[in-house]
Amino acid sequence: MTSEAFYRSLGGGRYESSPATAGPWGPKTQHAGPPSALIGRAMERHGARTGMRIARVTLDLPRPVPVGDLDVEVTTVHAGGRTELLEGRITSDGRTVLLARAWRLVAAPAGTPGLSPLPPVPPVPGPQPPQTMAGAYPDGYVSAMEWRFPPGAPGAAEPGFDTPGPGTVWARQRIPLVAGEADTPLTRALTVADTSWAVAFELDHRAGLVINTDVTVALHRDPVGEWLCLRSATAAAPGGSGLAHGELHDPAGECGRILQTLLVTER
Repeated sequence: MTSEAFYRSLGGGRYESSPATAGPWGPKTQHAGPPSALIGRAMERHGARTGMRIARVTLDLPRPVPVGDLDVEVTTVHAGGRTELLEGRITSDGRTVLLARAWRLVAAPAGTPGLSPLPPVPPVPGPQPPQTMAGAYPDGYVSAMEWRFPPGAPGAAEPGFDTPGPGTVWARQRIPLVAGEADTPLTRALTVADTSWAVAFELDHRAGLVINTDVTVALHRDPVGEWLCLRSATAAAPGGSGLAHGELHDPAGECGRILQTLLVTER
């Protein structure tokens, strides 16, 4: 991985995409993780108010995001004393490639109980060889992230992206989102969230077309540290569609959930 970051700011809400943004489908289109984080970064900065935090972001992907220059804009739909609704978009050559809405809420009081209904995930494993994905382009986002899969049951196949889900993986960025800037808990969560459905692979994405149309990330607390864990599974039905549902954890425990609608059809 030779890119210094996923993006370089060109000023005025315009960004140059590096080759590290390329997704598993080829070098010309981006994985949705980096542009999701880029719009999340803009939303955090838009009219930021002390004591408020972004609790939920929903991203819609009407078309592939090209590896090229991107324009980012955010507006306020509603601003109240305790809640704000933000809307944003990313365009490329004048075409909308990503739409987003986010709720910014006043932070819960210090006396709020810390509730977590999910069982803990395994701890971060030690270093592992670089992960691969059959048929995927490996030189962009896949290699810009470090992936560590917890060991499976004795005698079972070695866990990885090519092991049928449900699945669990720890991940962290090897490079920052924007050159010369520190990442935030929200941008780190959004950078990894779109991978949830790949960790949950149970539908054959090579024989048919299986791809997500959106990503929703809900954070009941801000993630802590650089390592984040996805524990994900897939639901699907004939005559319907697919749904990847994931949990987001950090070394301190559960911090959010991820939902992705899956288009399931023939190629």
